[in-house]
Amino acid sequence: MPIKNSLLMALLRLLRILFFGPKVTLAKSLFTEDKEVEEVGAQLKEVINNLYGGRSLRIRAVDAGSTNAEEIELTALNNAYYDIDRFGLSFVASPRHADILFVTGPVTRNLVRALKTTYEAAPQPCLVVAIGDGACTGGIWKDSYAVVGPVEAVIPVHVRIPGDPPSPTQILRGVLHALQSARR
Repeated sequence: MPIKNSLLMALLRLLRILFFGPKVTLAKSLFTEDKEVEEVGAQLKEVINNLYGGRSLRIRAVDAGSTNAEEIELTALNNAYYDIDRFGLSFVASPRHADILFVTGPVTRNLVRALKTTYEAAPQPCLVVAIGDGACTGGIWKDSYAVVGPVEAVIPVHVRIPGDPPSPTQILRGVLHALQSARR
């Protein structure tokens, strides 16, 4: 009997936390993030429509030696919460179809040629966005024997989005900044 009572009490405590605990503050922060994503997305959609005449903007992601933290954030851009397709952005598998290259991580020596080949295969003009501290500055690996350095040491970079990793909203803001710069 005492075991059943303790299990019941633990269950009740868990339910109380779920319904009346910190969930309220989490919900407030989600609504703030929601509003921010929608604002950036609306601006993105408008700029993309003006620049590309209603056509979607295609993105090719290139991992130049990252820790995969940035890739997780890029994957989040495709989930149901961010859903970047509604803003006119989508990821493609081939650099030949890409308008923008997202490059993550410091460029390692064994990926220099692959990064150059990907950049050369993309139709020009192609915007290059360095995502994360590693891609922007070389990060904590900049003095390593295995790293060439930041992305700009190998190919030209138009926009840098620092962070370890940057959030999906910061990435969307960076794309917006890149497109606004390209419009000028």
